[in-house]
Amino acid sequence: MHMNSAPHLQNEDRAEFERLLEDALRNAHERPDLATVGQRLNAAQLRTMALNATALITASAAPEYEHYVRIREEARSPTAAGDRDRPRIHVDGDGSGAGFAAVVAVLAPVLAGIAALLFLLVGYVLKMLDPPPSFAQALVSAGWFFAALTAAAILYAGVGLLRTALRNSATQLPAEELSNELPDEVARAKDAWLHAVLERGVLPFLRIALEDPAVDPVSGAPPRPVTRMPKVGYDSPDYSSPSEGKSAGQRPTFTSPDFTSPDFGGPENRPE
Repeated sequence: MHMNSAPHLQNEDRAEFERLLEDALRNAHERPDLATVGQRLNAAQLRTMALNATALITASAAPEYEHYVRIREEARSPTAAGDRDRPRIHVDGDGSGAGFAAVVAVLAPVLAGIAALLFLLVGYVLKMLDPPPSFAQALVSAGWFFAALTAAAILYAGVGLLRTALRNSATQLPAEELSNELPDEVARAKDAWLHAVLERGVLPFLRIALEDPAVDPVSGAPPRPVTRMPKVGYDSPDYSSPSEGKSAGQRPTFTSPDFTSPDFGGPENRPE
């Protein structure tokens, strides 16, 4: 049986196949059917032969691989990735408090600083007049009040940024670890594919390579367990030509007939 529809492994899956092959060769001594590894063919030769026949071996698990790739692509779709990677915002209460606090933390230092600058500038300019207006000192006092408010707002914003940085650093490592883990359905499909490749592809290939005396241990010509055609249990009929079975000396001879014309029949047959 020929398998010409074997799917080609994607680059990210070739490493998994090579790791599976390495594990099978490393644990070959635990299997009685692979106990002869190292006698006629060693592990390096078997590894080279199996890698050269990767498409043939993985074709035995084509349905499982197609299912695994489809499930993996669905898990990597933008919709699924967006739901999984969407940032989580921690809010206190109903959520509006966090937004208002953020606005205050950003705008309060700016507005208080502008007010302090204006009040102090106008107040000190008015105090330079002779005589100074009565409200000049009030403007200066208001300016210093807003200056103190600006300093307090900057301190509050700095503390908030520090808390946010500490919270993000505490949750950064678990988030990365979770992103590297495969979803349960994808992990099950991957395990099913690897098990099928091992049981139906790698192990039968190694067994045939060890048992087939036609495999050259020097050149490492790979066996063909799938493409080998079975011998049919009947022979073709024996056809022979009519000339077969006769010796060369028994060839038939042919003589031409003796034709004579009226002119060659003799004098008595000539017309008078």
